[in-house]
Amino acid sequence: MNQRDDQSPGPDPDIEADGAERPKRADARRNQERLIAAAREVFADAGLGAAMEAVARRAGVGVGTLYRNFPNRIDLVEAVYSADVKELSEAAKTAVATLEPWPAVVTFFEAFVRYARTKQTLLGELQHAFEKNPELRSHSRELIYAAFDLVIDRAKESGAIRDDVTGFDVTQLVSPVCTNPTIPTEQVERLVSMILDGLRYPAQLARSV
Repeated sequence: MNQRDDQSPGPDPDIEADGAERPKRADARRNQERLIAAAREVFADAGLGAAMEAVARRAGVGVGTLYRNFPNRIDLVEAVYSADVKELSEAAKTAVATLEPWPAVVTFFEAFVRYARTKQTLLGELQHAFEKNPELRSHSRELIYAAFDLVIDRAKESGAIRDDVTGFDVTQLVSPVCTNPTIPTEQVERLVSMILDGLRYPAQLARSV
């Protein structure tokens, strides 16, 4: 018998002596990021009916690694959604930091359309996730509203769009259009373009007077 078979397992390398969880090792973080990215692709291709094993294969890791990171399917759905909301928030910051006000609005809207496509796919299980974890919904909403405020307020201050709207107003216009699974992608793009035109037209008219 191997000598190690008689020994009790050593301390968990991810737990500190006082019981606190250590930060994830770099390889563990990479595995988690690969799994989230793979899940986004697999769900988009095959819908939420896709097998968890397909996610592991796409990520290039074993099924055991998948379940260590995400013990339940709903955990993976939450992780994908949280990652998408974070990316949307970062897209707003990047657009404002690198682009002129109007191109920043357009670029952020494009990012929101991409975010919404994933949310459409996850919608059924997300409802369950929100019931299980109400904080996920409230925190995500805060990030999304803040992202719209950041982009819209800057565009208003520059005179690039009409000054009688708020980021919350625009969210209420764009979100139902983009997340409605019954509206085809081509129509979503047309409707979003119409919303953009509506935001900009009064500002353009004022400058021409």
